[in-house]
Order: sequence, then C-alpha cells, then structure tokens
Amino acid sequence: MPPGISTLAADAPELSAANTGFMLICSALVMLMTPGLAFFYGGMVRVKSTLNMLMMSFISLGIVTILWVLYGFSLAFGTDSGSIIGWSSDYVGLSGIGITELWDGYTIPVYVFAVFQLMFAIITPALISGALADRVKFTAWALFITLWATVVYFPVAHWVWGAGGWLFEMGVIDFAGGTAVHINAGAAALGVILVIGKRVGFKKDPMRPHSLPLVMLGAGLLWFGWFGFNAGSWLGNDDGVGAVMFVNTQVATAAAMLAWLAYEKIRHGAFTTLGAASGAVAGLVAITPSGGAVSPLGAIAVGVIAGLLCAMAVGLKFRFGYDDSLDVVGVHLVGGVVGSLLVGLFATGGVQSEVKGLFYGGGLDQLGKQAIGVFAVLAYSLVVSAILAFVLDKTIGMRVDEDVEVSGIDQVEHAETAYDFSGAGGGTGSRKAVPSGVDAVAGAGQNKKVDA
Repeated sequence: MPPGISTLAADAPELSAANTGFMLICSALVMLMTPGLAFFYGGMVRVKSTLNMLMMSFISLGIVTILWVLYGFSLAFGTDSGSIIGWSSDYVGLSGIGITELWDGYTIPVYVFAVFQLMFAIITPALISGALADRVKFTAWALFITLWATVVYFPVAHWVWGAGGWLFEMGVIDFAGGTAVHINAGAAALGVILVIGKRVGFKKDPMRPHSLPLVMLGAGLLWFGWFGFNAGSWLGNDDGVGAVMFVNTQVATAAAMLAWLAYEKIRHGAFTTLGAASGAVAGLVAITPSGGAVSPLGAIAVGVIAGLLCAMAVGLKFRFGYDDSLDVVGVHLVGGVVGSLLVGLFATGGVQSEVKGLFYGGGLDQLGKQAIGVFAVLAYSLVVSAILAFVLDKTIGMRVDEDVEVSGIDQVEHAETAYDFSGAGGGTGSRKAVPSGVDAVAGAGQNKKVDA
C-alpha cells in the first residue's frame, strides 16, 4: 500500500472523482468482509457457539470505528515520530481535516483514505476471534479488542504503511496487509490461545462445523470483498497497478483452493467443502502482500505454495497441543508469512516497484528485508498479545466457566440461540422448548443429543 508522499506545489494532484468513487466502493467491499468473516467463522463452530462467533466479529465494527476516529488514524498515519508511531492533532476526532483536502500525494480526499484504512483496522482483530471459539467472555473480548488495536494494530500499521515507519523505510513490500493484517492477527491468536488454554474436550469430543453452507457463504463474501481489499490498496488505478492486483487476487485464490483440495484428496481421500473454503482464504491471504509485485504466473505459484503449506499447517495444532479453534494460525499466520516471503522470490519489477526477487535476478536483498518485516511483526504481536491476554485473565478473567462452555456460550453471554429447535418435527400437540444443540424427535417422547 502506498503511504503518503510529499509533492511540490506545482505538481500537486487534483481531486479525481473517478478514484474517489472507486475507493469508496472498495471501502464498502472491505467493510462487507467483516460480516463475511462472521458467517465463515459462525458456520465452522458448533451450534451452541454460533451467535457468539458472529458477535465477536460484529463488535469489532463498533469498537474499532470509534477508536479510529478518536485517535487510531492519527497513531497509524499521523506525522512520524521515531519511525515507530504517528501523531497529528488534526486527525484526532477527524476534526481538523477539510472535506476536499487530499491525502498526501494522491487524488482522493483524506476522509476517503481514512475510511478505507478503517475497514482494515476493523477486520484485523476480528480475524483473531476464530482461534478463541467457545471459551472467551464477551466483555473480555471487547476489552481485548480495544487494547490490542491501540497498542498493536495502530503502531504496526504505521511501521508498514505510514510515511516514516521503519519497515516501510527499510523497503519491506506489503501491498495490502500480509504483515500488518494477517501475520499480525495470526501471531496475536497464537499468543492468546497459549495463555487461555484449550477448549473443554479438545482432541476428545467431536467439534465439527455445524453449517458448511454458512461457511461457503462466508468464504464467498470474503472472496468478493477481497477485490476491494487488494485492488483498492493502490488508492486509485491511473497506472493499471490496481488492475494487476485484481487479476492476481483471483488467480492466486483459485490456485490455492485447487492445491488444498488436491492435498485433501491425497491425504484424506475426499474433496471437502471446508477444504475448498479454507484453501480459497489461504490464497487470498498469501496474495495480499505479494500481488502487486508478481506476475499472474507468479500468483499461481504463490497460491499453490500457500494452499499446500496452509493445508499441512492446520494439523500442527494436534501435534503440538495448542487449540487454534478455526485455524487462524494455520491459515492467516502461515499464509501471511508465505505470501510476504515469496515477494523476495517472485517479484518481477516494473509493477508496483522496480524491486526484483531472487528468481528474476534481484538476489537475496529483498528476501532478507521481507524476512525482517515478517518476524518483527510476528514477534511483537505474539508477545504483546500474550501479555494483554494474561493481564485480562488475571484481572477480569478471559474464559467463561467450564459449565457455560459445555452447555453453550450463546445462551449465557447473549441470552439467545442461533436456531429455534422448539418447532422441529411435525407433531400437532403442545411441545416444550428444548435448548440449543438438542434435536427434539417428534412423536418419540425423548430428546436425542446431537453434536453441538
């Protein structure tokens, strides 16, 4: 993503109605990704946790929006201070910005850039929630989002994309969020789950997705919204770079989905819908940092490598015993690392920049820079997120009680259930309502447990 740059007054850009409209559409597409993520995660959990999973994404829309207006935009994209953080008083409350004031060096208003970046800030903490299914208090989660966005996301966004940020100045390439979004969220997820521990019944009880159609719907919305996420990150399309990113987004996603499915067929003997959805997301994650630097053939390579490695990585939680409920670590952390590092191999030069990767005669220099960016963000997010989770766990408590987790977090935390089973069956007599996760068998006089 291009940061703000200085221009001479004579060369100052003029507002472009076309680019402004394009970026507003892209912002709306990225906003749609958060409800899409909610459906994606919501279908992957058991019935008794569906609403909680949806709400963990939706609450980010509320909390991060307010934080962004109050001080988040200023911290991430204000005037640099020590290459670590930004700050501009005019950005506090978005109160000192003129409605026609342009983002530095571009043809779109500051307001448009701010709202586009807001949507990135919203979805990043929401991504973390997939690793914490079934077991986190909603109030603790809301407070964690507030703290994490403030001390992790806003500074990292400045490092990667803010003018003067140390990773940007080093020359780390991250077109749309491989480090700032996916590695950041994936590492945070790992840090939190190492603190709060496993779900009750992990590796013992069946924890199958309760609605694969909902998963596929969510994956489709993510894929759709991701075109705004990626193509919009060039902040316009006057030079065609955004169009290249759009094409590469589609190509890498398709390749990753096919690679994941092929791995599944060889390893497990079937092509699953969950594998198709997960493979597509893995491809979207991996092409996010690299899509402006590689060719469409390079995008195929990125997708295939990410699809295979992420498919293998999701099983590591069983080997090492960490409970990454919905594979945030396996898909977002691993996919973000893969996509970011592959820039150093497959960058062709002549698209978003003249930087070339190893396979195009560029040597190891860019690969080294990418590795520094990857592991700096990974280490910072992992450590700080674990500290935040530890402090919250020791003060207000991060986890719900065990009996709440077993019976279902939806009813206790939200006083609702995702599905009304009281009307199930075809009996004509009066029936008692049964709790979520129980299948009432009409005419049998008994209740039959299902995997909830």
